[in-house]
Amino acid sequence: MRVHQYSQDTGKLGEDIATTQLWHQGYAILARRYRTRYGEIDIVAQDGATLVFVEVKARRSDRFGGAAESVTPWKQRRLAAMALDYLAWVGRLNAPCRFDVVAIDRLGSDEVSIRHIKAAFLAE
Repeated sequence: MRVHQYSQDTGKLGEDIATTQLWHQGYAILARRYRTRYGEIDIVAQDGATLVFVEVKARRSDRFGGAAESVTPWKQRRLAAMALDYLAWVGRLNAPCRFDVVAIDRLGSDEVSIRHIKAAFLAE
């Protein structure tokens, strides 16, 4: 298996796990892999009246750091731009929203760790 395909499979599995966890927490899943001109939003969900833009990061090992650490300030700015694109597309520019991260470490091992970080960062 090529490295790129391995990475895509890890990402897809992580998104499946995150979607299931959010659904069990009562979130309504509105979109998965929503494409914008700036990139892709992993999950768009609704938590009560709040729209939630969820970045999913999955790692099979901690060789390159933890999953949550990979949501850099650059990535946060891109997510904010993607969220604005989504809000304009659905006509909800004034909707309350937040950015969550679902970090999955040691995916595929007996010691998998799943953390849902609500309001992980603020959009500037």
